[in-house]
Amino acid sequence: MEKTDFIVSRADLRKGKFAAEPLAALQEGEVLLKVESFAFTANNITYAELGETLRYWDFYPAPEGWGIIPVWGFAQVAESRHEAIKDGERLFGYWPMGTHAVLRPERVSEGALFDSSPHRQKLAAAYNNYLRTSGDPAYDARYEDLQSLLRPLFITAFLIDDFLAGEKFFGAKSALLSSASSKTAFSLAHQLKRHGLADLEVVGLTSEANRAFVAGLGCYDRVLAYEKIHELQKKPALFVDMAGSGRVRKAVHEHFAGGLKYSCAVGMSHRDPHPPGSGMPGAKPVFFFAPEQGRKRREEWGAEGFAARFGEAWRAFLPFAERALKVTRANGPAAVKAAYLATLEGKVPPDRGNILSLP
Repeated sequence: MEKTDFIVSRADLRKGKFAAEPLAALQEGEVLLKVESFAFTANNITYAELGETLRYWDFYPAPEGWGIIPVWGFAQVAESRHEAIKDGERLFGYWPMGTHAVLRPERVSEGALFDSSPHRQKLAAAYNNYLRTSGDPAYDARYEDLQSLLRPLFITAFLIDDFLAGEKFFGAKSALLSSASSKTAFSLAHQLKRHGLADLEVVGLTSEANRAFVAGLGCYDRVLAYEKIHELQKKPALFVDMAGSGRVRKAVHEHFAGGLKYSCAVGMSHRDPHPPGSGMPGAKPVFFFAPEQGRKRREEWGAEGFAARFGEAWRAFLPFAERALKVTRANGPAAVKAAYLATLEGKVPPDRGNILSLP
């Protein structure tokens, strides 16, 4: 049996190709998964951009100079040599952009398992956790596509919101979200609005081309094109940067100056080659790493407490998500490569959610 992966050049993400190789015989305790379908969004481009820094390339090793971008989706057990995992079982989790994956499950519970493959031991634990659809309390077969597209992004938004609330929103009266059309941004906006805080204005910053879409979502109090940042009232603000644009970050910091109480970087949807430089006024930008906040909360709330809180928020979000996105499904190497390049180049409409699969 063979597996096929889509691999990209680490030096130039515009270069990608398909690579096939034989699957090795399973060892005792391993399971072979056939990847059924996966979502591909701007979040996956961030994985590639930060592949070296945050070790995203290390989850699924590729030939020297190449990388496999991890994706979120569903897979079925094609062969199991683990006593607690049966052939035909389905899992949701973090897969290669390809046809197959081999896991070494441990800590198997009714609803989840943890991959203990040696090369993943020192990687972020959140990405090694796989959900068993038969026992996941948040799973709903009607929303599989939305789960692939949004659940990993929504949990990032859920954790950012939790962190900000724990810090009493840093005393801000305005929460600015860049790349407001992105799935993580509007997930966060939805969460922020659930607090019902009359004195916290949620502002979506976006391109002029996406402004109508963002305004139509209904989860932002105000939507503004990037060129209009200077029109914002200079009241205490916090900034959650999904875009990774040096120009946008510089404009926000210089406009609010000392009134910017918190600034964090989450994504890199703009792939801006111009860094913001140092010495900007206002709060020093920090990187928000969601798995660390998730680890903290699981320790404090327990696994069941975390699942209950997240599940409640996720179920409340799904009707909104269903209205916001149009799911597009495509199969085969040509379709996968086309969707990858369109996402890399920022050409995917904000209301589209790509669900992909390989034969």
